[in-house]
Amino acid sequence: MIEIIPAIDIIEGKCVRLTKGDYDTKKIYDDDPVEVAKKFESYGISRLHVVDLDGAKSQHIVNHKVIEKIADHTSLVIDFGGGIKSDEDIDIAFASGASLVTIGSIAVKNPKMFYRWVEQFGPQKVILGADVKNGLISINGWKEEGNDELMPFLKKYTEKGIENVLCTDISKDGMLEGPAIGLYKTIMATFPEMHLIASGGVSKMEDIIALEEAGIPAVVFGKAFYEGKITVDELAKFLSRS
Repeated sequence: MIEIIPAIDIIEGKCVRLTKGDYDTKKIYDDDPVEVAKKFESYGISRLHVVDLDGAKSQHIVNHKVIEKIADHTSLVIDFGGGIKSDEDIDIAFASGASLVTIGSIAVKNPKMFYRWVEQFGPQKVILGADVKNGLISINGWKEEGNDELMPFLKKYTEKGIENVLCTDISKDGMLEGPAIGLYKTIMATFPEMHLIASGGVSKMEDIIALEEAGIPAVVFGKAFYEGKITVDELAKFLSRS
């Protein structure tokens, strides 16, 4: 069964969503991310993907107090990303209650630091963030397009023992037009042992089912739920399968 992971993206302490990572498209869905997290937990969700968009933009963690509050008020497994650029940042993330961290920009710009973090905290606690646009890895809150092509980038890190990868197709993010299933199937065919978390484009529960049928281990979704395209009843029915 595919693992479904709702996302809470945070700007100025509020739950928001962007389209294709464009901060000018910001839409606020709730003033209190903690209440949103508590609702997800009440539906039967066990894991949450939290993104500090202020942190991604400013290149250091900003909204760590929100993680603390979510960790204090829920038992959700928190996967946190956004603005983790230094030893201090990653220490703050874990100290604030994150169970896992997603690292993208540092994996591109400072592989030695990334490898050190994997060694220090363990490969099960560090997720490789692979945000892709036009076949190339984007970094720093998707504001900067790098020179790394996706598949060689993944190959380099899987050969170093990385198993957990969060891959976002930026062109699909927030568009509610369906996920890049072909891309994710290609990744899984090339790296069958990878624990791939697909992100971007989920528009309805059928998209999640299609990803499951394609053999994708996990999926992050957000806007489709906040916009009412995926209902609480659909979530509950899906999660009750076993």
